[in-house]
Amino acid sequence: MARYLISFDDGWMRLSGEDLRIAGETSRAVVREAKAAGAWIFGAGIERQRASVVAPDGSVADGPYPETKAVIGGFSIIEVPSREDALMWAARIAAACRCAQEVREIMYDPES
Repeated sequence: MARYLISFDDGWMRLSGEDLRIAGETSRAVVREAKAAGAWIFGAGIERQRASVVAPDGSVADGPYPETKAVIGGFSIIEVPSREDALMWAARIAAACRCAQEVREIMYDPES
């Protein structure tokens, strides 16, 4: 089985108020279904904030600002038998969130 990252850009979801509440409810329903199907690993929305970048030498610098760079607004990690299955879950998440989703396979690591 392969793992996939399903994510959306911070700027792709433009909902507020009642629409945001409804999208949250429908998204959680899809997560419950993915859990019941045994596909769900983990997922979350990401707070809109400035990031910090930690270099290999341990130094810390200001990271990209969401207003000026493409940043992840939320993500899901699933484990499914095929890319087609990943695309099916991404379509369900996209409909629930009301925004497009990017799908990328996570490289296999025997240590994880």
